[in-house]
Amino acid sequence: MEPSPPYDETGIRIYTPSPQTTHNPPPQTTTPTHRKRLQKTISKSVQKTLSKTSLLVNFLPTGTLLTFEMVLPSIYGKGHCTTVATLMINFLLAICTFSCFFFHFTDSFHGPDGKIYYGFVTPSGLKVFKPTREIEVPKDERYKSGFTDYVHALMSSMVFMSIALSDHRITDCLFPGHGKEMDEVMQSFPLMVGIVCSGLFLMFPNTRYGIGCLSA
Repeated sequence: MEPSPPYDETGIRIYTPSPQTTHNPPPQTTTPTHRKRLQKTISKSVQKTLSKTSLLVNFLPTGTLLTFEMVLPSIYGKGHCTTVATLMINFLLAICTFSCFFFHFTDSFHGPDGKIYYGFVTPSGLKVFKPTREIEVPKDERYKSGFTDYVHALMSSMVFMSIALSDHRITDCLFPGHGKEMDEVMQSFPLMVGIVCSGLFLMFPNTRYGIGCLSA
């Protein structure tokens, strides 16, 4: 006959759980050398992917796209594409597209006081937004606008429009009654824009550190 469990001061039986048997994990099938090679290969792949992604940070209109996605729901409302809503959507698209184009003509430099100063690049040089007499604007050749700036501005605008037109709220108001045709077009249009812009971006790398980009 098994002994009864002990009681505490309140008269409640105290049960002690039996010790559980631990199961040894199965032996590892990969050797330490193979594991190190696998980790090294994965690390190289991740670093290569991140390096390519970091280059796209200066190219994709992330700030403009975020603003567009925040303002669009208030304009679209409950889904009634009125004349006023359609005009406001066209105005929003124009403003955001101009923003993508404009910001690729901005650049920055570090002043002697350690602050970052932004300006607009022109064929004659950089025009600082808030010029001061104490700060001397660099006269380097890189601060002059050229063909590469126009290529990047057009690519940025194309990327934004391809993403914006992929939203059904835009196509429903701008192209009413052509939803099926627009769905077929937008299945391949963003991919074509991405391939073309990626190729041009590799041919004309971005060297600007303008508004919304990484600091110089």
